[in-house]
Amino acid sequence: MTIPVSTQVPVSAVSDVRRWTKASRVAAWISIIVVAVLAFVPAFGSVGMVDRFAALFVYVILAAMWNALAGYGGLVSVGQQLFFGLGAYFTVRIAAAGVDPFVSILLAAAVVGLLSYPLSFAMLRLKGGEFAIAMWVVSELAHLLVNLDGLIQGETGTSLIALNAYPAGTRRVVIYSVALAAMVALLVGLFVLLRSRVGSAIQAIRDNEDAAETLGVNVVATKRILFMLAAFGTAIAGAVWLASATSFQPKTYFSVQWTAYMIFMVLVGGLGRFEGAILGAVIFFAIETAFGAMGVWYLIGLGLVALLFSLFLPRGLWGAVEERLGLSLMPVGYRLDLKARK
Repeated sequence: MTIPVSTQVPVSAVSDVRRWTKASRVAAWISIIVVAVLAFVPAFGSVGMVDRFAALFVYVILAAMWNALAGYGGLVSVGQQLFFGLGAYFTVRIAAAGVDPFVSILLAAAVVGLLSYPLSFAMLRLKGGEFAIAMWVVSELAHLLVNLDGLIQGETGTSLIALNAYPAGTRRVVIYSVALAAMVALLVGLFVLLRSRVGSAIQAIRDNEDAAETLGVNVVATKRILFMLAAFGTAIAGAVWLASATSFQPKTYFSVQWTAYMIFMVLVGGLGRFEGAILGAVIFFAIETAFGAMGVWYLIGLGLVALLFSLFLPRGLWGAVEERLGLSLMPVGYRLDLKARK
């Protein structure tokens, strides 16, 4: 029997503290194989398949970054479209200066990550609803400032013209590869972070911020790491989405619907669970593929599903699986394996 470390157990039990289980090792190898297979999709997949998988990778990034911020750091934001929009905007801006558009994606994400550092000094002074609403307000301010840029032409927007230097087929493959590489790198980076001492501090802050501070955890500095990581990752997602769509309209990229999608994916998959964000992104992708053409009814359906999950499955699908079966495929904490003493 395997149970969380925090659970009290009889002294007469023989225990083994560990992270990896047989199931998690198998899951890790399967993940490697899946990524390897995905890397060759452009070689045998159709144009539509390549484009749709690139969109899925973006959704996984968005879900993982919001889950890191809210699920592990306890920082619930309704303004993450700020970083999504800025990632796309700076890609356009940097590419307009003569930089290769795909290099511009990485540079834009780096710029947004750096800008999130001074922003964090103001935002992390706020808690709960104040933080959530403040992020939305800052996003709206950024939206207005971007509209003032002559290159963007207000809400008319512009296009990532530099992409025309690449043939359509080559461009599609590179976008797919960048999206896949970004998703894998961010997921691995987040996984390693959560398993480190910083990750333990992050989860301690989420569980009880005052207690964590009493134990010597630098609460603000630890939150800042998550804040900047989420900004960087979300900016990459915005930049990759721009490369796929080619056109940039501020009202689209700074729309609160992006954060709504993130919240939906994490709520359905499982808040505060590494596997939950990925599962939620896959479910959202499947729903969008099947019902996205229904317009406003599709959005109403998403809201209804999110409400039902909040009421009846508050821990999400993966949370329910973990609770009933004790299954953890990507463990970020320690577990206690108990064996009865003979």
